[in-house]
Amino acid sequence: MAYCVYKFRYREDRRAEYKPENAKLEWWLTILTSIGVAVMLAPGLWVWNDFVTVPEGAAEFEVVAKQWEWTYRFPGKDGKLGTSEIKYINDKNPFGINPKDNNGRDDILIDDAEVHLPINKPVKVLLRSIDVLHDFYVPQFRAKMDMVPGTITYFWFTPTRIGTFDALCFELCGVGHHTMRGTVVVDSESDFQAWLEEQETFAQSMADAGKGAGDSVNPILSEARAVVAERGITQ
Repeated sequence: MAYCVYKFRYREDRRAEYKPENAKLEWWLTILTSIGVAVMLAPGLWVWNDFVTVPEGAAEFEVVAKQWEWTYRFPGKDGKLGTSEIKYINDKNPFGINPKDNNGRDDILIDDAEVHLPINKPVKVLLRSIDVLHDFYVPQFRAKMDMVPGTITYFWFTPTRIGTFDALCFELCGVGHHTMRGTVVVDSESDFQAWLEEQETFAQSMADAGKGAGDSVNPILSEARAVVAERGITQ
């Protein structure tokens, strides 16, 4: 721009030339602009490749979003997450895990906004939204990804500092968007395993839901169980 201002400055011995079209100039502009854009974008492709290429041996867990809360799911001892579908979501199965998939029976469910992760271990974060667009974002991790209903997105990172960090929704998701907050706690390996062992599996949650449903259908049976427990009667 400075060159053009100097080159084409006003001079009394010059007259402006009218050229509505200049094919040569248009070709030069097209080629130089394309090269400039490619030079600016190319480094980003390498960075994006690192962002989506998960290291071998990385652990994984799932973040499930719905208005306006976070829940989480870890694989059980088999190291595999069970499949999930919208049609399986109900009050007893809020994660929508396929009850016929044996890989999901030992999945560890975190029905709470707080999740724990071990330090210095790469982790793949699977992202699933049940209702609208969300975005799982922990500012200190410098990584985030949109959560799109009907698809599974992901990113990965390695926690490198023990501490407690806020998890935010970085996508406008309704009137309660500002309240959609969670907590990520980075622990030592031993503390993380101790926390994980305290959590409930999918099989346990379904069994508990079945007991609750049975008692609600038969209040007499529920009362009888309470009396038996109170009096210490054995069957």
